[in-house]
Amino acid sequence: MSDAVKLNDEEENLELLEGFTLLDDEFMTIVFDRNTEATELLLNIILGRNDMEVTEVVAQREYKNPVTGGRSIKLDIYARGSDGKVYDIEVQNENAGADVRRARFHSSMLDTKMLKEKQKFKELHESYVIFITKNDYMKMGLPLYHVERTVQESGALFGDGAHIIYVNGSYKNDSDPVGKLMHDFRCTSAVDMFYQELAKSVRHFKETEGGRSQMSKVMEERINRERIDNSFEHIKNLMEAMKMTAEQAMSILKIPDEDRAVLSKRF
Repeated sequence: MSDAVKLNDEEENLELLEGFTLLDDEFMTIVFDRNTEATELLLNIILGRNDMEVTEVVAQREYKNPVTGGRSIKLDIYARGSDGKVYDIEVQNENAGADVRRARFHSSMLDTKMLKEKQKFKELHESYVIFITKNDYMKMGLPLYHVERTVQESGALFGDGAHIIYVNGSYKNDSDPVGKLMHDFRCTSAVDMFYQELAKSVRHFKETEGGRSQMSKVMEERINRERIDNSFEHIKNLMEAMKMTAEQAMSILKIPDEDRAVLSKRF
């Protein structure tokens, strides 16, 4: 790659970075990864608490389906509290990504990792799946939507410890904590944010050389991943249409050698 092409790529990445907000999952995950301070702030506001103590925060934690061919997931943010409660925090820009059955699936996948062999079911920790959606997914104009199982005949809570919360990312009210939090999630600049716990990290990744370099690598990885995904679909379609092997399809499509090694593992 020539120096001119590299320079153009870097300038394009910086331009993209300037427009990122915390509603962009790739930016949100890098800001919150291992950031207990920001995660405690977010959970305190959404859960209406002031005493959250987070002991672990990890971005993009993978939960593999034990069933062969079953669907696996990557959590945007996985967090664990000092009380053992587990949190999955997801950012969704499109309504399709916030489907209620997706929330159910995420909740069920969290459960699969909580108990060891012969542990009692009552030892299962409480879990929270939190979807922060760019749009008002529930369309009721509320800041938060708490989803709980109930006994229909009495209206009493079932109390199984599984909680799902939808956060309305379009909610605007600078006089309450959720409104301020969502304001900050929509900001492109740290200087406009209310909460310094968020502004500090946003400023680091947008305004410092080290932070920008780290974000540039993330964006390059995304571009490479998208290129591989697109190539995979083209190869698969050609294989099915022309009844050929993956190697034959890659040769016809002139897939670069460095991509072939990655793609071959998928077939």
